[in-house]
Amino acid sequence: MTRKVSGPEIERIVRLLGRLPGLGPRSARKAALALIKRRNELLVPLTEALSDAVEKIVECPDCGNLDTVVPCSICQDVRRDRSLIVVVEEIGDLWALERAGVVSGLYHVLGGHLSPLDGIGPEKLNIARLIERAATGEVQEIVLALNATVEGQSTAHYLTEQLAPTGIVVSRLAQGVPVGGELDYLDEGTLAAAIKSRRRM
Repeated sequence: MTRKVSGPEIERIVRLLGRLPGLGPRSARKAALALIKRRNELLVPLTEALSDAVEKIVECPDCGNLDTVVPCSICQDVRRDRSLIVVVEEIGDLWALERAGVVSGLYHVLGGHLSPLDGIGPEKLNIARLIERAATGEVQEIVLALNATVEGQSTAHYLTEQLAPTGIVVSRLAQGVPVGGELDYLDEGTLAAAIKSRRRM
């Protein structure tokens, strides 16, 4: 039987932090302790920020991004190329592409990938809205920036079929050898994708 070393309030913080991805019980305890020890510097501002987030953050009805304005800041940006939509699985993928500064168009967040074994079919993803956006006549290309997993591949295949009647160009991210990668350290799947995606010099 494990002994309790702290009150229910602290245990609740540890339990909730432990639900975050990448935080196990030990890491959650360390994070909770850091927050509590630095109450005025960290805990109070974090509490206020989380409270604000609960009240103000909403999902963009157009693309599925999270923001405090509707539509989101990206969809409102008049400098964006509205003929291009980049489809991603999750908001974290959108943030990664934005950090890289490589997308001039708009985004569409699916909210996951198809996974029949987990009960995730097309109706559980933000696919219907993507088809609606594609049908406006403004979009000329849709880039499928989905993860290079089995589920990501099957989702890309399904979306390609669904978008075929629109006549819009559907492309996907290139796959293969990463910059600075040595062939000897790459797995067979990555090498196969690199050979298939080869291009002329």
